Amino acid sequence: MSMAAERVEAAGGGDDDYTQDGTVDLHGNPVLRSKRGGWKACGFVVVYEVFERMAYYGISSNLVLYLTTKLHQGTVSSANNVTNWVGTIWMTPILGAYIADAHLGRYRTFMIASLIYLIGMSLLTLAVSVPSLKPPKCGAGTADPGCSEKASSLQLGVFFLALYILAVGTGGTKPNISTIGADQFDDHHPRERRHKLSFFNWWMFSIFFGTLFANTVLVYLQDNVGWTVGYALPTLGLAVSIAIFTAGTPFYRHKPTSGSSFARMARVIVAAVRKLAVALPDDARELHELDDEYYAKKKTTPLPYTPYLKILSKAAVKTSTTSRWSLSTVTQVEETKQILKMLPVLAVTFVPAAMMAQVNTLFVKQGTTLDRRVGGGGFEIPPASLQAFVTISMLVSVVLYDRVFMPLMARATGNPRGITLLQRMGVGLVIHIAIMGIASVTERHRLAVAREHGIADSKGTTIPLTIFVLLPQFVLMGVADAFLEVAKIEFFYDQAPEGMKSLGTSYAMTSLGVGNFLSSLLLSTVAHVTRRHGGGGGWIQNNLNASRLDHYYAFFAVLNCVNLVFFFLVCRLYVYNAEVSRVVDVGGSGSGGEVLRPKEVAMVDTNL
Repeated sequence: MSMAAERVEAAGGGDDDYTQDGTVDLHGNPVLRSKRGGWKACGFVVVYEVFERMAYYGISSNLVLYLTTKLHQGTVSSANNVTNWVGTIWMTPILGAYIADAHLGRYRTFMIASLIYLIGMSLLTLAVSVPSLKPPKCGAGTADPGCSEKASSLQLGVFFLALYILAVGTGGTKPNISTIGADQFDDHHPRERRHKLSFFNWWMFSIFFGTLFANTVLVYLQDNVGWTVGYALPTLGLAVSIAIFTAGTPFYRHKPTSGSSFARMARVIVAAVRKLAVALPDDARELHELDDEYYAKKKTTPLPYTPYLKILSKAAVKTSTTSRWSLSTVTQVEETKQILKMLPVLAVTFVPAAMMAQVNTLFVKQGTTLDRRVGGGGFEIPPASLQAFVTISMLVSVVLYDRVFMPLMARATGNPRGITLLQRMGVGLVIHIAIMGIASVTERHRLAVAREHGIADSKGTTIPLTIFVLLPQFVLMGVADAFLEVAKIEFFYDQAPEGMKSLGTSYAMTSLGVGNFLSSLLLSTVAHVTRRHGGGGGWIQNNLNASRLDHYYAFFAVLNCVNLVFFFLVCRLYVYNAEVSRVVDVGGSGSGGEVLRPKEVAMVDTNL
């Protein structure tokens, strides 16, 4: 049906025929519920996510091995290059979300970014395929510790240019694709609201399927067939998925741009700074706020005044100046308070995010030194394939948590979630301590076996110890993610104000980004300090058999313990938000008062 015909049909439809959540078509016209959105639109979105996960994890899972075996980089430099790139991948979505919310909208931002993503993937495939873009082989891959065939500046430049073009692309696709899917269901319509929950189930399945395929099939192809095939397949898949997503354009609903959350927060902070010398009124009802009719038209609810961070409340004190940079509403001030008070919780997540970075760097490097044979045949499991156990154990743990643990704890505590979100995060932090403790003990055993067989000084010689000795640390990482990572996403979504959910959710991505950069800093610092003051070659060397990764992992366990103490302090000081059903008296005086109820946001909604 043409756009004109659709508008004519919409003009004759009843109110229930239109979406009620403000969604429009690409030209800003109201849309008919029966013509756009729903499952017929979401199918295109889900297919894209499957291939995008394949592309991303097909690169990140095995990247450290390409850097060492093909570009001949050392352990520290290769691991840091991986974590710096992954850190950038998780930081650029903040920019992508800003562009989408404030300027181009989610669809247009996504389309431009997906093409950039494809350009990056194509250039990366060329970089691993063209002989002149790779240094010559040195001995048996990189097994020769005396290898002097370093990659040239041009070869490194092309490869890393491709990686960071790809990072720019994911910055525009990652924060918008899931939200585009959610936009296809109207929360004001009971049936569509129920379907929205099912959409997130399929969304999580698509992520699981794409990740599992990358960690098994793609890494096997890269290790045993060739990097050209291993990168060309996800590149081709990404191109097909972009075409499929584009084909679904006539069926999509779109949310109009809503302005920048950063700008709204900046105006509150600037206004508060300008009025530092101004006293707050005794009655909070004297602070600036818009009338109820304004919020009714926007289908939102104003937030009541709260007494914490009073310095920001000065932004709402009425003076002779009424510009946006001098006067804010109470709701705008409270939105800013809610975003800022989550920062200490965000800081707590940096250390465990740095621990997670070890999964596709040092954990994989350990696997290269072990016996990878499976069964009596000649099949060898790729070291990066152990990351599939992180995905599988996380999926199993989430199901058990949702179906068994949460109902049992809900009966015991009276909390619909079973335990609070911060308590769930705390369990994940404790598991992280156990992971690094087990990793340290396992590594000490690996080194003992290497010494026992006289190969401690040998680089590239397989230690007669099965790679599955590393399995506990991979499996436990998935269990930790089921507690910490899921609770983290839910917490930042749940505790963010309604108008800033995208910004709140971006905290979870920022956590992973900063954690990866922190991993790079810690690895470089520990390697440098132990090399200069610890004697020998330090804790982290190119030859893992001569390294002391057991000490490094023990250091991580101690760091996690310190972080856990800081977390307990944050928990004692944090006050959960309350959801306002109807505001009668924001001043809190007199016989009136606001009607508040705790937020009860379903876990599945946190994937927005």
